[in-house]
Amino acid sequence: MTREDARERRVTTGGVELCVAELGDPAQPTVVLVHGYPDSKEVWSPVAARLADRFHVVLYDVRGHGRSTAPRPLRGGFTLAKLTDDFLAVVDAVSPDRPVHLVGHDWGSVQSWEFVTAARTEGRIASFTSISGPSLDHFGHWINARLKRPTPRRIGQLLGQGAKSWYVYLLHTPALPELAWRGPLGKRWPGILERVERVQAGDYPTASLPADAAHGAWLYRDNVRARLRRPRPDAYAHAPVQLITPQGDAFLSERLYDDLDRWVPRLTRRTLPARHWVPRTRPDQVSSWIAEFVRSVEGGRPAERPAGRHAERFAGQLVLITGAGGGIGRATAFSFAEAGARVIAVDRDAEAATRTAELCRLAGAPEAWAEPADVSDEQAMEKLAETVHRAYGVLDVLVNNAGIGLSGSFFTTTADDWRKVLDVNLWGVIHGCRLFGARMAERGQGGHIVNIASAAAYQPSRALPAYSTSKAAVLMLSECLRAELAGQGIGVTAVCPGFVNTGITSTARFTGVDEAEQRRRQQRSARLYGLRNYPPEKVADAILDAVVHDRPVAPVTPEARGAHLLSRFAPGLLRRIARVEPRL
Repeated sequence: MTREDARERRVTTGGVELCVAELGDPAQPTVVLVHGYPDSKEVWSPVAARLADRFHVVLYDVRGHGRSTAPRPLRGGFTLAKLTDDFLAVVDAVSPDRPVHLVGHDWGSVQSWEFVTAARTEGRIASFTSISGPSLDHFGHWINARLKRPTPRRIGQLLGQGAKSWYVYLLHTPALPELAWRGPLGKRWPGILERVERVQAGDYPTASLPADAAHGAWLYRDNVRARLRRPRPDAYAHAPVQLITPQGDAFLSERLYDDLDRWVPRLTRRTLPARHWVPRTRPDQVSSWIAEFVRSVEGGRPAERPAGRHAERFAGQLVLITGAGGGIGRATAFSFAEAGARVIAVDRDAEAATRTAELCRLAGAPEAWAEPADVSDEQAMEKLAETVHRAYGVLDVLVNNAGIGLSGSFFTTTADDWRKVLDVNLWGVIHGCRLFGARMAERGQGGHIVNIASAAAYQPSRALPAYSTSKAAVLMLSECLRAELAGQGIGVTAVCPGFVNTGITSTARFTGVDEAEQRRRQQRSARLYGLRNYPPEKVADAILDAVVHDRPVAPVTPEARGAHLLSRFAPGLLRRIARVEPRL
């Protein structure tokens, strides 16, 4: 968003002039974005631009920030009561006849909690999305509850949040914050944001940063101690609330929101693997969740809450799974669908992919699509990537799952056998990482890549030389890619299942035998895996857990975990086991 994109107006209230910017069609629902400290409204530019085609988007510089004027004197000029006056003046000017959808980040969220719980704003707010900023009243009650009934866990929570709030104490010191911001800190702040938070430069922060930060110190001085000492007992939200919690927030503990259901009758929770400044680093996901929440409220229905595990984490995210026509791929697609993700099911069997997409919609995916493609075909994968990025957008999660099995000794495995296994099991993963991972990196908003390897990646076997080699390569590729993408907020996980009851056993090929013997061995393998009966749904659950916890390697099944431990601490024993010829 640039100043040329927006319509600006001045709103006078309480002795200050507020700079208000508007984008989009005023006939659409109004979304008001409130910035935090030490920001100006430009912190919202990427989100505002993404919302403007669907909503009437309003941003304003909080008093004393950006192009709004500061109160005189500063002391007492930033109380929550005066900030509420400002908010009401803005919404009366931009949306006099309809309530607005409120979104706040950092101190914008702190003051917005006041707006959404104050009696005089009731009926003016249709919904509230809170990001990285608690209610001071709720925070005060949270502290009091832990002081009145201390336990080791509760004391730990207090100490943990106290450590995260170090900057609050500094902002209460006289003159020091102003000197720092108007001096070296103001000059270095953009670089600090880029290094620590991965915030890219652009129209933010603006040249007004030193003055904004100096004025904004009074937000803390005028409000924090008074409210924490005497929190309001009636701080109940009178509108639906969506809480977006960045899991890597350096300033706020997730535990602060443990008691929030007490204060918010209609609460939707979301979590995001990101740091504090998500309006700049995750604008796609933030704008998507805001839009979904606003539409649900406007439609007169509660926001959808997917029932699956990790729904708070994956709802609305775009996930692509290869080999999704059955087995682990289909089960993984279902798990993401149950968590509310948008799913792209890819398989060389178009009918199987279509069936998976249909079942994903029934399982809870807001949207699901089927795309046929052979992962071993470079041109087909390039075409798939072009279609996905044009029609659906950049992926949040990629699961390279497609694979084939091959068993037989090294000397009965032909060059053609090697090519087929490596083309699917290794090159299919390479194509997916290269074509979809590159767009994740270019977007600069993080993401996750899951490559399905196998316990065979670290457990040698005389019967699986080609298969084990392909999976070992996938494991090492994942480790290398994880190192390369770590600085861009993109996680990479190699998932290593053991014996899982899927269709791969009945389609695996055996070298050096005739067709009759091949069918006999396929049937015997399928029967043995069926007796083991480890379901693909458990692997799917492990995949979602691995993404949530950003695990580098995720062995699945007891035998896979055991072999992984042996590969690290007793590799000689694994080598001895590898000499045993399996009886098929």
